[in-house]
Amino acid sequence: MRENICAVILAAGDGKRMHSRRPKALCQVLMEPMIGWVTRFCRRAGVEEICIVTGEGGQLIQEAVGPGVHYACQRERRGTGHALRMAEQFLRGSSAGTVLVLNGDAPFVSDRVIAHLAQTHRQEENAVTVLSAHLEQPRGYGRILREADGALAAIVEEADADEAVRLIQEVNSGAYCIEKSFLLEAFSRFDCRNAQGEYYLTQVVEIARSMGLRAGACLEEDPLAAMGANDRRQLAQLNELARRRVLERLYEAGVDIPCTDGVLVSPTAQVGRDACILPGSVIKGDCVIGEGAVIGPNTWLENSRVGADSTVNSCQVYEAEIGAGCTIGPFTYLRPGTRIGNQVKIGDFVEVKNSTVGDHTSVAHLTYVGDADVGRGCNFGCGVVLVNYDGEKKYRSTIGDDAFIGCNANLISPVTVGDGAYVAAGTTLTQDVPEGALAIGRARQQNKPGWMEKTGKFKGRR
Repeated sequence: MRENICAVILAAGDGKRMHSRRPKALCQVLMEPMIGWVTRFCRRAGVEEICIVTGEGGQLIQEAVGPGVHYACQRERRGTGHALRMAEQFLRGSSAGTVLVLNGDAPFVSDRVIAHLAQTHRQEENAVTVLSAHLEQPRGYGRILREADGALAAIVEEADADEAVRLIQEVNSGAYCIEKSFLLEAFSRFDCRNAQGEYYLTQVVEIARSMGLRAGACLEEDPLAAMGANDRRQLAQLNELARRRVLERLYEAGVDIPCTDGVLVSPTAQVGRDACILPGSVIKGDCVIGEGAVIGPNTWLENSRVGADSTVNSCQVYEAEIGAGCTIGPFTYLRPGTRIGNQVKIGDFVEVKNSTVGDHTSVAHLTYVGDADVGRGCNFGCGVVLVNYDGEKKYRSTIGDDAFIGCNANLISPVTVGDGAYVAAGTTLTQDVPEGALAIGRARQQNKPGWMEKTGKFKGRR
C-alpha cells in the first residue's frame, strides 16, 4: 500500500459551528486534534505520502501536524469536490496510482478500516469506492443508493434527497479510494447544480458511471467509521464513544479501573496488567504505564513513563520517566526532562525539572530540584531549593550518592556535593562540598536580651 496509495485529507472547515477560533479539524477527541487521529491512522496503514487541504487556519494545522506532510489551501469554501481539486498539483506530482480521500473531522477511520477500503477497491476493480456504514439515526449524512448487484448507483446528499431516500440507513462516511488517472480527468466534469450550489465530491460516482467505469461501496461494520463532528455536542459524543472504546480495551488487557468518573486515557497509551487507574486521572499522549502501577486519583500524565508497582497520586507529570516501585505525590510536579530512578520517594509539594534522581533517594516535601543530577540513596529535608537560575542563565548541579541535604538549604548552582556529604539545615551553599564532608553556611546565632523591650513593642507578660 505504501507505494500505490497517497492520501488527501480535507481539513478546510473553519470551526464556525464549533464556535471556535481554530479550524474544526483541530478540535480534540481524547486530547488529540481530530486531524492528528486521521494522519496517525494513515501512517499506520502504510500511507506515507499525505496532503492536507486547509482553509484560512492552515498555519495552525501545520503546527499541530508537524513535518512530513504536503499542504494545499482552499481559499474559497465551494464544497468537498472543490477542496479535493486544490490538491491537484500534489496528485500530479505523486507516483501513486490510487488516492485515499479522508475528512479531517472524521477521526475514527482507522488503519484497519483504511486497509479494508483499499482491499475492496482493488478486488472489485473500481474507479471509485466509497466507505459506507449503517447508522440508526442517519440524519445529516449522504445516503448510499445501490444497484441490484450491489454496485454503487449514487450518493444523494440529504439536502437533495426525497422522503424515500432519507429512510435509507446506509450512509456515506466521506472516505474514498479513487483511481488517480480517473480523478484527474473527472475534475473538469464537476458541476454545482445542487441545492447548496457547491461542488460535491460525491459527483465522482455519477461521473465514473457516465464514463462506463465501476463504482462501489465498502460497507464497514463499525458505525464509528462514518461519524464526524460539526458542533460541540457531536464532538462530546465522539469523545465519549472514544473514551469508552479505550476503557474497554484496557479492561480486556487486565487494567483495573474501579470507577471511570473523570478518567480519560489516550488511545496511544500503553497500560500494563494489574495497573489501577483511579478517578479524575488523565493519561494523555504516548504514555507507558507498567504492571501494578497505581495512577491517581486526580493525576495528569502526559507523554511519560511510569514503572511497575509505582504509585502516582494527585500529581502533574509531563514528559518524565518514573522508575519501578516509586511513591510519587501527593501534589508533586514533574516537569519535562525528569528521570526518576527505582524505589524513589517524591513527596508533597515537590517540583522536579530536567533532573535525574537516583535509586532509593527521598525528596519528601516542599522542595525544588531543577537542573540537577542526584545520586542514589540521598535524602532531602523540607524546603530545599536548587537555585539554578541567576536571572540570565540556568546552571546545573551534581549531588553524589548517599548525600544528606538538610532542611531549608539553598544550593546555588553550579555546585557539586560529593558522595556521603552532609549539608546542614539552613545552609546557603555556594561552593563544592568534598566527599564525606559537612557543610555549614549560616550566620552564628546571637541573642540580645531586652532588645524588644527597648523598642517599646514588648511589655513583658500580662
